[in-house]
Amino acid sequence: MLPRPVLPCVLALTALVAALAATVTTGGTLGHRAPLYGWYPLDAALFAAAVLLLRRVPGRYVGRLVLAGGIAVAATGLLAPPRTSDDAYRYVWDGRVQAAGVSPYAHAPDDPALARLRDPGLFPAGGPCTGWDERRTTAGDCTRINRPAVHTVYPPVAEAWFLVVHPFGGGVRGVQAGGALLAVATTGVLLLAGRARRAALWAWCPGVAVWSVNDAHVDTLGALLMVAGLASVARRRQLAGGLLLGGAVAVKLLPGLALPGALSGARREPRRALLLVGAALAAFAVAYLPYVLASGTGVLGYLPGYLREEGYDQDHLDRFGVLRLLVPDAAAPWAAGAVLALVVLRVLWRGDPARPWSGALTVTGTALLLVAPGYPWYGLLVVALVAMDGRWEWLAVPAAGQYLYLAGGPAAQQAAYGTALACVLAGAALRRRAARAPGRSAPRYPVSADRCSPRT
Repeated sequence: MLPRPVLPCVLALTALVAALAATVTTGGTLGHRAPLYGWYPLDAALFAAAVLLLRRVPGRYVGRLVLAGGIAVAATGLLAPPRTSDDAYRYVWDGRVQAAGVSPYAHAPDDPALARLRDPGLFPAGGPCTGWDERRTTAGDCTRINRPAVHTVYPPVAEAWFLVVHPFGGGVRGVQAGGALLAVATTGVLLLAGRARRAALWAWCPGVAVWSVNDAHVDTLGALLMVAGLASVARRRQLAGGLLLGGAVAVKLLPGLALPGALSGARREPRRALLLVGAALAAFAVAYLPYVLASGTGVLGYLPGYLREEGYDQDHLDRFGVLRLLVPDAAAPWAAGAVLALVVLRVLWRGDPARPWSGALTVTGTALLLVAPGYPWYGLLVVALVAMDGRWEWLAVPAAGQYLYLAGGPAAQQAAYGTALACVLAGAALRRRAARAPGRSAPRYPVSADRCSPRT
């Protein structure tokens, strides 16, 4: 018999799982987005309710409930093929290519030299090729692999993961199962790190079901390694922490934004800081070594082109959206760099080495607010860091990315990330106000999480 305080949380969590199952199976696709505008807010509201109700659950039940709920949430992502991203098909292809003994950086998917590796799952034949996840190769063949004419963009640890999951079905379902495993493993690391209640902010997050499992984004592997690395640094295990963080950067580069947090207080212990940086660089270099030997400079793949395409060059109007409201377009990238540099310096100088995730969240969240990307799964790092740190207001950042991903356009970008910035500032103000009140501490969980939590 469950204690009375546990039952409401279990009911809210059950409702969340049911809503996520419906979202994944009937809630629309990238080609038919309208239903998602209804399901995502419902998922977010149920997520917020479940997290709030968890505060009343007795401590001895929290860990088991968070883990069980995390497994159920992750499982919902396995109920259908990817619905809002086609990246998983590229993962499958890269794993298949490596299993055949070929470097994934050596050929583009539509290269005739790899025609023997094609199958109907990735190269459907005989149909109209009009699905949201289908396009034509340069030779006119239909494929589900995005950017089939260019080399892979993914760093070596990501590529190693694609090879690891290849034997588990050799298709997109195996990649999704791998994403579910990574998501649950991240929950486990958070629980072992003593973040029992906060771990629900990751484990039950609707974005984990959609981005980590259904769409199977490899960013989840980066989040897992980052969380484990920061937990090691907090225990003053700089060597292990550096190796894990270096591995995280070799998954998707973005976890490099967590390094300033890991180096908090470096001025007080420079030797430990050097050990961490050295270990991270060594892990990154060793991960690249076998691929460099096989492909030379080809290991860069499509990364330079991807960065240009995604608008990180200075004259692109689709980046730095919020800053463009304040400074001229030409100055926006420079202003963003200056703001980020100041934040990094503050974290390095005044950050708490016992809580490296705090500085990591500040730097990572600030970077995403400044750049304002349209890919919400970049925010998985923020979700994981929020689960470590507890500053729930930063969940508005991946929520902004999700809205922009569906709506598109400069107006949506400015509205979404402007709202996210307001949420972050409001949450920080509430926290400071509560901290100043006599006999009270800052709120650790959402006061109005339904407004600022991710919509998946």
